[in-house]
Amino acid sequence: MRLDFIRPLYERRGPYASAYLGALTGPERKSHWRGARDALAQDGQADEATLEALHEEAMRAAPGRALFAAHGDVVLAESLERAPQECAVWSPLPHVTPLLMQRGENVPHLRVIVDHAGAELTVFAGGAPRRATVEAATWPLQKTSQGGWSQKRYERAVEECWERNAVAVAHEIDEQVRRLGIELILVAGEARSRSYLLHHLGTKSADRVTMVEHGSREDHGQFERDVERALDEWLDRRRAELVERHLESGSPTGTARVCHALREGRVHALLLPERLLPKPVWIGEGGTQLATDPAELRRWGVADPVRERTDSALVRAAATTDAELWFTDAVDDVTAVLRY
Repeated sequence: MRLDFIRPLYERRGPYASAYLGALTGPERKSHWRGARDALAQDGQADEATLEALHEEAMRAAPGRALFAAHGDVVLAESLERAPQECAVWSPLPHVTPLLMQRGENVPHLRVIVDHAGAELTVFAGGAPRRATVEAATWPLQKTSQGGWSQKRYERAVEECWERNAVAVAHEIDEQVRRLGIELILVAGEARSRSYLLHHLGTKSADRVTMVEHGSREDHGQFERDVERALDEWLDRRRAELVERHLESGSPTGTARVCHALREGRVHALLLPERLLPKPVWIGEGGTQLATDPAELRRWGVADPVRERTDSALVRAAATTDAELWFTDAVDDVTAVLRY
């Protein structure tokens, strides 16, 4: 999972109020939130401006939301597919683990339905999905049985039109891969157009292509089901590859060793067991200032280390060093896969 979307949370100091809104609405929501706000107000870290900002957002937010506020502003509000367990806490860092575990691994990817007229592209990277249509030529698109001496020339013109459209689609895909770090390209559509597209894609894009059996611009249903299955399979392979790399390389295991690797910026991927116990670590203001021993942080120049949950501290360090985060039951303890 890429953590770019939560990075703004770490651009300002805490403490943070983190609130998860369940399925309650109307009077029930107001009653429950009043109790949650009272509990937050009694915490020694509470400030009235932040409580008020969180209250206003909670009253108008749809059910199933994760809210994070600090210094009078709601910094991030995320919708969840399933209503979470209600909670509201103050902490030095935002309590993002429930959000991340429900969100799951968010793969930057492209969904492409290609045909003779061009393609429909949907980009899933950094925010809401964005759909675009790519076309280069609109005539001639269809072969006919006209007969006569011009038949072969007309058919050749039609196929050249198909290929020009495939070239335009390939250029657009290559640009999206270059700009957005797309990791997977799922392609469905007309067989000849898919062949043209693969021929004209750059090497970096072509290496990321997975063909999907069903799909047309008129019928997205089966395409979306095939895409979700292909994404799940890709994620399972990627997770297994990271675990294998860890086993083969003897990468760090255990909170203390992983904290050390994160401080050095050497972690490519952070692997967390899905039932990680929220043991405390010590943190400073910097994103990579974390350790299991406060004395170690003081040696690094942190005057006043602060206790924080292990998961919250590890996620911040991963986000600020551009490391990936994966939850998996294939590891029993905090584990890192190193860049070098």
